[in-house]
Amino acid sequence: MSEQKEIKFSEDALALVDRIIRRYPEGKQKSALLPVLHIAQAEFGGWLPAPVMDYVASLLRIQPIEVYEVASFYTMFNLKPVGKCVVEVCRTGPCWLMGAEDIVKYMEKKLGIREGETTADGMFTIKTVECLASCGTAPMMQIGETYHENLTLQKVDEILDTCRTTVKEPVSHWRKDKIKG
Repeated sequence: MSEQKEIKFSEDALALVDRIIRRYPEGKQKSALLPVLHIAQAEFGGWLPAPVMDYVASLLRIQPIEVYEVASFYTMFNLKPVGKCVVEVCRTGPCWLMGAEDIVKYMEKKLGIREGETTADGMFTIKTVECLASCGTAPMMQIGETYHENLTLQKVDEILDTCRTTVKEPVSHWRKDKIKG
């Protein structure tokens, strides 16, 4: 029988979750779901397995399906393990018209993976996402909190090479160091 690790927030994360939940009236704690999911994803390895989503549901006193619906709808939440660098390429009209599709195909070939997959070394995951609100600088992609705009194949090479040589810890939208805030 395998030993399963208990799903529980760190003390700092739990304190932050409690502060967030208290922002809402009794019975409306579901309103805290998005920030709590960000915290959970940062705390539990960059993705949201079902036991973690069940834990979030228990903290918010809502049904697990309510958490699953939200986590599966928004592309910023990962429902399977991802690489240290999740490369999110905008797939909406302006970016696609300006060459985002070519950028995705280029990265797939360069990294040896398809959209939605992670490299064997665990460094990169490619995702296509809805509008990242940078239409005037299309095509663009986001890695963690950083936008990379006016992309060319050369810029993509430089960005990926920089990530490969400098990134040691997972890069995400919600950094674990924000939890103390």
